[in-house]
Amino acid sequence: MHDYFDNRDEIERNLDYLIAKHGEIYQAYEHFGRLVHEECGPLDEKTRWLIKVALSTDCQNEYALTTHILKALKSGCSREEIEHALLLVAPTAGFPKTMRGLLVLRDILDEDTQRSNAH
Repeated sequence: MHDYFDNRDEIERNLDYLIAKHGEIYQAYEHFGRLVHEECGPLDEKTRWLIKVALSTDCQNEYALTTHILKALKSGCSREEIEHALLLVAPTAGFPKTMRGLLVLRDILDEDTQRSNAH
C-alpha cells in the first residue's frame, strides 16, 4: 500500500503536465466539476464529499479516493463519518472494495499522524 502513496509526487507532476499542455481542457473540466459539486443541488459540502468517497471506493480509483478522503476531512468530516461512507459500499458494491477503501483511509490518517508527530 505504501508504494501507492510514494507516488503522490508523480501524480502531481502528471497533473502539472496536463495543465501545461492542455490548460483549456483542464480549466473546462475544473469548471464543470465546480458547477456540479457546488451549484447543482441542495446537498451540503460534507455530504457531497462522503458521496464522492463512496463513489471512488466503488470505482476502485485510489487516486480519486485519496483526494476525496482528504477533501472530506478538510470539509469537516470525521473519521467515523468517512468510515461509515466506506462501509455503505459493501452491501451494494462488495466487501473487498470497502476493505480497500478502509486501507486507503487508514494509510492517510496514519500518514497524517506520523507527519504531526515528526513536528
